Amino acid sequence: MKITIREAVREDLPVLLQFEQRLIEAERPMDPTIRQGELHYYDIGAFIEDKEVRVLVAEVDGQIVSSGYGIAKSARPYLDHHQYAHLGFMYTLPEFRGRGINGMIIEALKEWAGLKGLREVRLTVYQENGPAIASYEKSGFEKHLLEMRLRLPTGEKE
Repeated sequence: MKITIREAVREDLPVLLQFEQRLIEAERPMDPTIRQGELHYYDIGAFIEDKEVRVLVAEVDGQIVSSGYGIAKSARPYLDHHQYAHLGFMYTLPEFRGRGINGMIIEALKEWAGLKGLREVRLTVYQENGPAIASYEKSGFEKHLLEMRLRLPTGEKE
């Protein structure tokens, strides 16, 4: 199996939009606050066109099987770095998981971040998503911060 990692192009958009919907469906059980129906996490088309964002896909025999992006974001003012690379849109078709493809995309995005002078790389993942966490740990990521939430009951304001 020959895996090719390359930059996404506009012609990839239909497949990437399908990936986005599959990603959202996979995350809904982990986050009850995600609205039902079709929605979008990203403006993938704009990301592909934006030279400051790196959108990558993995192909096997001409079929796109995985995706991911990197974007420079401003760090909190009290940290020891001004910007960091944020990775997102990590999706691999189920039948291609467990083959290191996501790790190849992450490595390419880490290289991109390094070339941009970014020394910190971050991503977010649901704590219930054990397979994704294991994949990210294989790529060198460490658990860092746990975001907590509390849903308040709805009611009339006084």
